[in-house]
Amino acid sequence: MRLETARLLVREWTDSPADLDRNYDTYRREEVTRWLGAATPLVNREQSPLLMDRRREYYAAHPGYGVWAVEVRATGVVAGSVLLKEMPTPSAGPGRGEIEIGWHLHPDCWGHGYATEAARAVLDHGWALGLTEIHAIARPDNAASLAVMRRLGMTRVGRTTRWYDLDAEHYVITKPG
Repeated sequence: MRLETARLLVREWTDSPADLDRNYDTYRREEVTRWLGAATPLVNREQSPLLMDRRREYYAAHPGYGVWAVEVRATGVVAGSVLLKEMPTPSAGPGRGEIEIGWHLHPDCWGHGYATEAARAVLDHGWALGLTEIHAIARPDNAASLAVMRRLGMTRVGRTTRWYDLDAEHYVITKPG
């Protein structure tokens, strides 16, 4: 998996020391993980390789889907993650195999438009896979993620507790044309 935009490279996470360190530094922060359903911050660097192993297993089991590193091309710094994956079994009602897009950026990369830029590339990737709709959810007070959803052209469906046992705003976008 490799997608390029004007400023970013979306790629698989690796076991390089730089990726492991940045992954740990991102997901150890409460200001990042507080927005994620049922997530708790990493407490030590040794957890980072385990997270990478789970991602590799997901890549292998779900070709075309995953949680990828978002690298700033000019600096080589990983800004965070962008994802395209099947949503979990809903808390209420049967699932329909909904596919979710999401982003988790390191705080030092907030406010640069990286989440929107990476997500646009991943939406295009999803359309190329044959998807016809893609979903996103965010906590109601996560103004930054809700703004990204709107910039992507996503439509608000409403408030839901359907996934991750999380009170969330639900947005969807359908394939253009």
